[in-house]
Formats: sequence, C-alpha cells, structure tokens
Amino acid sequence: MSAPGSGGGVFAEQGLFVCFEGGEGAGKSTQSRLLAEWLEQQGLTVLLTFEPGDTGVGKELRRIVLDPATGELSARTEALIYAADKAEHVDHVVLPALARGEVVITDRYVDSALAYQGAGRTLEVSEVEQVNRWATGDLRPHVTVVLDLEPQAGLGRFTERDRIEGQSLEFHQRVRQGFLRLAGADPDHYLVLDARQPVDAIAAAIRARVAPLLEQR
Repeated sequence: MSAPGSGGGVFAEQGLFVCFEGGEGAGKSTQSRLLAEWLEQQGLTVLLTFEPGDTGVGKELRRIVLDPATGELSARTEALIYAADKAEHVDHVVLPALARGEVVITDRYVDSALAYQGAGRTLEVSEVEQVNRWATGDLRPHVTVVLDLEPQAGLGRFTERDRIEGQSLEFHQRVRQGFLRLAGADPDHYLVLDARQPVDAIAAAIRARVAPLLEQR
C-alpha cells in the first residue's frame, strides 16, 4: 500500500470534491460555509455536508461515538463505527451529488479516521486506511484543506466537550501531527493553512486553490 493518504485512489470524473480537515475548533465549518457561498455566487450547485452523521444511519452512529455517556470503546470498534458512517455517506450523499455534477464540500472525511483513530488512538494507520478506503470505494477528494491549529487553542473554544473533544491533550497533539504527515506526503492534493489567520485571509487562500480546479473540471 502507498503511504497513507497519498497518491492513487479514485477521483470523480464529474463534479468537484473538496474536503476540510483539521483538529477541534480549527474553523472547518466556517470555511466550508464560506466556500460554498462563494461557489454558489459563481452559479454552481453546491452540496455542503459533513461526517459523521449526515445520513439517517449516520446520525445514530454519531450519537454512539460522540456521546460522553458511551464511555470507553475499543479503538477498533470506534474506527469501524466511523468507517460505517463513511460508507453510508459516500453511497447516499457524496456520490449521487458528484454524479449530478455538483461541488461537494465535506467537513471531515477519510483523513480524520487516519488522524484520530490511526495517529490519535495509535492504531496501525495502514490498517485504518485499508478499512476506510474499502468503505468509501477509495473515492478521493480533488483537494483537501487542512486547517492547522495548536490543540490547546482549538479546544479552548469549547465550553462543553463531546467524547472525542474530551480526550487528552496528548491525543489531540498526535491527531494534529497525523494530519500534517498526510498533507506532507501528498502536497499536490492538499492545502495546509494556519488557522490562526483572519477568517477572510483563510477564505481567500482557499478560493485561490479551488478556482483552478473549477476551470479544469
């Protein structure tokens, strides 16, 4: 298998698939929304989605994996729950929209599994990748935007934390490094941005990266 997250895979022939990744509180939802608004102003049809939980089954899986009341799970159980959510998400949300020629923007995708369950839970990253590539049919985003932020800064934005947000600082530091390793292994398909920058500056950098992809599509 190639280095986790790098090279190979299936890229949709129709539509455009953009993914936002990063640690907690990095601003993924905000930047996803701003990009969607800009694309719609260009006359494009955009599907703004997220993982986990943007399907009927996914909502139940999200509740299980994020509710603090769930308590401790086997790291492999957790990884498989997230992979199941991805399978539903790709089959019922992402692929149909791409087939219609839409721009799909997702807040989290396979890299989150590699960073959180692989690096964070210290599972073998190549094994986590194999499960998730199978679950998603190896569908790859045309570009992945990683919003990089020190875990202390991101976690400080929450007054209440879900089951994953409530993990140790060391866990979140491993997650951050996991994202950076993935991006470093495949720079052609990643854009890494300092999430401490002003929101407008980040949005402008993202638009600059996405615009050429629109012309190619």
